[in-house]
Amino acid sequence: MNKKFGLGKGLGALIPEQDMMEEEFQNGQSILIDINKIKPNSEQPRKSFDEAKIMELSESIKQHGLIQPLVVKKQNDNYIIVAGERRWRASKKAGVSEVPAVVMDLTDSEVLEISLIENIQRQDLNPIEEALAFKKLISDFNLTQDELSMRIGRSRTAIANTMRLLNLDDRVQDYVIDGVISEGHGRTLLAVNNKDMQYTLAQKVIDEKLSVRQLESLIKSLGKDKKKVTDNDLNPYYNDIKERLQNYFGTKVNINSKKNKGKIEIEYYSEDDLQRILDMMEV
Repeated sequence: MNKKFGLGKGLGALIPEQDMMEEEFQNGQSILIDINKIKPNSEQPRKSFDEAKIMELSESIKQHGLIQPLVVKKQNDNYIIVAGERRWRASKKAGVSEVPAVVMDLTDSEVLEISLIENIQRQDLNPIEEALAFKKLISDFNLTQDELSMRIGRSRTAIANTMRLLNLDDRVQDYVIDGVISEGHGRTLLAVNNKDMQYTLAQKVIDEKLSVRQLESLIKSLGKDKKKVTDNDLNPYYNDIKERLQNYFGTKVNINSKKNKGKIEIEYYSEDDLQRILDMMEV
């Protein structure tokens, strides 16, 4: 089938609904494909899968078959998954040799956007994967946070706060990915600029099973040590300005102030990200 789907119209405009896909299957527009010819999408934002849930789905597929077809794109002699990698994984575990699939004619950018938005809207991503998906959508499709907000039905503030998790130490991000600490713990640790200290505090959260509120109290108690927490983090006025700027630009912002003067630092992660910030500043 050769359907084109415009960008920015929401998931329903980008990917067929289940009823639509089942109808197409019944009408012969879907096909049975050798499961070994289907490959996962390397740009798939979802990297971790709940093996227990996949096993449950696998048992269901053994009993009832795969009811909802995959969505794939033809690539040479193989097919790349656009939507349905969890179903594909479960089908392989079930020993299925062929699976129903809707083959769509999509550009690489359309495949990427569908994969990202599908996972975001279906809440299949952990907080770090979601933050990376937001960042990639904004960067690759030259979107503003407001435009992304309209596409996925999330507030701009929620998007900005999620993206800020990428400022955490990589080891702490792994803890969030694995669910060892919560997203709330991660956001609280953003008050600490020193990444080694972020990691140390994250380990303390795990070892002592600290709640988010307990972690907040611990960070405040470390406030006198400037190497651990900056003076500006302890000043409600500057902290409020910093938070508002970070929410607006969707990136890390530092305010260094001394005797009524100082500087504001805005981080960027690529040339495209820098241009996005400059566009927001109308520079």
